[in-house]
Amino acid sequence: MAKVLMKGNEAIGEAAIRAGCLNYFAYPITPQSEVAEYLAKRLPEAGGTFVQGESEVAVGYMIFGAAACGERVMTTSSSPGVSLMSEAISYIAGARCPAVFVNIMRGGPGLGGILPSQGDYFQATKGGGHGDYHMLVMAPDGVQEAVEMTMQAFPLAEKYRGPVMIMGDGMIGQMMEPVEFPEDLYVPPTNKDEWATNGMDTRKSDTKNIVKSLYLDPTVLNDHNLLLKSQYDRMKEEEVRFENYNTDGDYQALIVSYGTMSRVCKTAIDEMKAQGLEIGMVRPKTLFPFPEKAIHDAASKPGCKVVVSIEMSMGQMVEDVERVVKGKTPVQWYGQCGGEVPTPQKVMEHIQSLLNS
Repeated sequence: MAKVLMKGNEAIGEAAIRAGCLNYFAYPITPQSEVAEYLAKRLPEAGGTFVQGESEVAVGYMIFGAAACGERVMTTSSSPGVSLMSEAISYIAGARCPAVFVNIMRGGPGLGGILPSQGDYFQATKGGGHGDYHMLVMAPDGVQEAVEMTMQAFPLAEKYRGPVMIMGDGMIGQMMEPVEFPEDLYVPPTNKDEWATNGMDTRKSDTKNIVKSLYLDPTVLNDHNLLLKSQYDRMKEEEVRFENYNTDGDYQALIVSYGTMSRVCKTAIDEMKAQGLEIGMVRPKTLFPFPEKAIHDAASKPGCKVVVSIEMSMGQMVEDVERVVKGKTPVQWYGQCGGEVPTPQKVMEHIQSLLNS
């Protein structure tokens, strides 16, 4: 299939349609508003529905309603907007409804700024809303991977009956790159008759399907949380995704980085390699489940003196890196936030200073 040049936000919208999602509800917020602009025109052409909610709070519950009916549904937002949806996300997880959320991150906390950031790592991977729940969280490094992960997110949400989040940053939303929409990534919707509120007549059934997250009996609620946990454990077994870069041979330092920041790190690694300095990298493609074994094994290689978590945040992922390295190798953090993106030169200088100290 021929590649087309598209802005990241617009490519995400088109990918959702090609994944069979014809329901999209959203509220505009920079730097992802082009998704809504694109789908406002494109969805009716595909026979779908776009509704702009009066707030992100309202959008969260529109998503819940469509998901409870078994429909493929998506919203996109940016950091403060996702915060406003957090209660609904918890309800969706508790009610075991599949839905896709895309967060094109901006700087924070608060209103912060509209430039790219990775400051929502905690929000996505450690909850964000209340209760013992997780989302499967995927982190693309560019527009092509954002397309692929968006198309994969819908069947994954249905497989685990819960919310899936695509975590990009403002650069991914705003940059233009050539992309293709792989037809083999389309997966037909799974059987929803066992749980969705899609009508007894539709199912030709005498059994009502009730979607809820309220369990007043503590024993029943505990069992429900154990069921959710079993799904998260299954994710850890079946959905861990990562990329190893320059890790086949020996290296003196290991970088852990994700998203567009990892592309900056690749450039720095290549330039250091040309200078005779070998540096490896593990790029998590899933932030939950986290590639624990891959990072631990890479950090434990002989000759690796330090592990550096490089982020466009004040050091959120570094806590998970420290947790999985388990003291085998010293772990450091390096990053910037607020829209400032560390350059390859700055990454090189930091790695060289650590190795020379």
